Amino acid sequence: MEKVMLIVNPSSGKEKAKTYMEKAEKVLKNRFGLVEVKLTEKGGDATQFASDAAEEGFYAVIAMGGDGTLNETINGLAKHEKRPAFGFIPLGTVNDLARSTGIPLKPHKAIKMLETAVLKPMDVGKIDNQYFMNVLAIGMIAQAVDQVSVEQKTKFGPVAYFIEGLKAFNRHELLHFKIRSEEESFDDEAALVVAGLTNSVGGMEKWAPEAELDDGLLHVFILTKLGFIDAANILPQLVKGTLKNANGVEYYKTNSLEIEASGEGISVNVDGDPGPSLPVKIEVLPSHLELFVPEKQNKKKMFGKLL
Repeated sequence: MEKVMLIVNPSSGKEKAKTYMEKAEKVLKNRFGLVEVKLTEKGGDATQFASDAAEEGFYAVIAMGGDGTLNETINGLAKHEKRPAFGFIPLGTVNDLARSTGIPLKPHKAIKMLETAVLKPMDVGKIDNQYFMNVLAIGMIAQAVDQVSVEQKTKFGPVAYFIEGLKAFNRHELLHFKIRSEEESFDDEAALVVAGLTNSVGGMEKWAPEAELDDGLLHVFILTKLGFIDAANILPQLVKGTLKNANGVEYYKTNSLEIEASGEGISVNVDGDPGPSLPVKIEVLPSHLELFVPEKQNKKKMFGKLL
């Protein structure tokens, strides 16, 4: 018998989390035996619950919520030497981590998946003293996205991010970045810098098609131009999964980097939420967590690597 913690954000999924909670608890009890359910009430609760589970020797922590809840849970787990396995049931607006791992976007299917899910190593990013699971974004568009309210997310879904991003896009605002890593350096103006651990960014699953969950790398994209003509040229490349080849885009892979920019109060958007202000140091912690993924999905990827 294994002890598992189920962390539920009741405000996620347009406040439908509680309707899935009982079913998830039943599936987890059938598989593991002992389940402790924790409901979040405020920011930071998921981090504390996950940290407590690690300290108390839980076998696994399963989070039910959006990307913010998942990020908090990972921050509670990643700092410990002995870390429980991690799983989640996506209830968010974008659900990038689910998209990049083959975990079903529909909650009832994600719950069903946990009956037979297998563990796969997962990289975790670290930015200063904070951890992240998916992506960092820096630039005026990222700053604008930070202004999207919970009410906007609930009412408009991913369209809310698009609306705020478009407003910043129309202003053609650039920042002067200094980016340093062992592989490359950049010292010039850019509209947006994105550093991702997975292939999906903002619901766009072909953003970085080369990215793997456990490749130990950040996939860094620097968009040096972002006018309407530039966007028109970039969009087809993004759809095809060849963004790195587009004009006005610089791309490279690294396991660590440092970023600073002109101006004060420029913050990093971390997994869709406001994070620390520049300058920052970023690194990848390879295979830092074990993640529950669909059994068939994992077999498919393993078979593909053998070919």
